[in-house]
Amino acid sequence: MSKIAWIGLGVMGSHMAGHLQKAGHSVTVYNRTTHRAETWVKEHGGEMASTPAQAAKGCDIVFACVGNDDDLRSVTIGENGAFGSMDAGTIFVDHTTASASVARELYANAKTREIGFIDAPVSGGEAGAQNGVLTVMCGGDQITFDKVAPVIDAFARSCKLLGEAGAGQLTKMVNQICIAGVVQGLAEGMNFAQKAGLDGEAVLDVISKGAAGSWQMENRGATMLKDEFEFGFAVDWMRKDLGMCLAEADQNGASLPLTALVDQFYKEIQSMGGNRWDTSSLMRRLTRDN
Repeated sequence: MSKIAWIGLGVMGSHMAGHLQKAGHSVTVYNRTTHRAETWVKEHGGEMASTPAQAAKGCDIVFACVGNDDDLRSVTIGENGAFGSMDAGTIFVDHTTASASVARELYANAKTREIGFIDAPVSGGEAGAQNGVLTVMCGGDQITFDKVAPVIDAFARSCKLLGEAGAGQLTKMVNQICIAGVVQGLAEGMNFAQKAGLDGEAVLDVISKGAAGSWQMENRGATMLKDEFEFGFAVDWMRKDLGMCLAEADQNGASLPLTALVDQFYKEIQSMGGNRWDTSSLMRRLTRDN
C-alpha cells in the first residue's frame, strides 16, 4: 500500500480519493475549500493538509484533480505547491482535464526535480467516479506509468498509456470532440421524433439497440426528452474543454468544423442561463420555441 496525497475534492476527485482510501492506501487530502476536506475525512478517514506542499510531503504518489491549467500550476509549482516538498523518485499524477502544453511543461519541471509526472485525464462522469469505473488516458514515461497503474485501478475500468507527456490530454480532447458531435446528433434526433409525433421513449428503446446506440443515448436520451438538465457535466466545463480542442487544432492543423459549431451552440446555452446545465442541454436550443 502507498502513502498518497490527493489534491482537489470536487465532484470527481472526492470519489476517486475515496476509492484509494477504501483500497487500503494512506490518503492525505487537500482542498482549497477546507470544509470539503473536513467532510471527506469524516466520511472516509485519512488526514487533511492545509497546503498542497504539506499534503505531498513524504508521499509516494500525489494525485490532483483541479479546474484548469492555472489551478494546476498553482498546486504544483506555485507558492506552497506540491513539487516543492516531493522527494526524488516520487510521482505526480494529474487527473485534471487541462492542455497538453501544461502537461509537457510540468513533466519537464518535474524531471528537473527527479519526480515522475503522468497526465491522466478521465472520462466517465460522476457516476463513473462514484462506481470506480473511469477510463483513464495517460501520457508520460512507461516506467512511471507501470508504477502508478495498479494504484489507479482502484477507481478505473480502463487505464492506458497513450504516449509521451501530453498524450493523455490530447486523447481526452479526442474524447470531447466525439462527445460533442454525438450529443448534438442525439438532440436533433429526439427533437425530430417529438416533431414527428413519435413516442420518444419508444424510439430510444428500439434505436439504442442498433447502430445509433451510444453512452449518451443510454444515459441522457430519456432526460433530454423530459427537459431535465440540472445535473451532470456542466456546459461551462464543456466549453473549457472544447476551447482547448480548438486551440490545439490551430497548432496541429486538424479541421474541427463540427466541434466549432457545437461550441457556439453551447455558447447559446450559456446565454440562456444554462452555464451549469448538463451538456445534453443542447436539446433545449431546439425546443425552447416549441
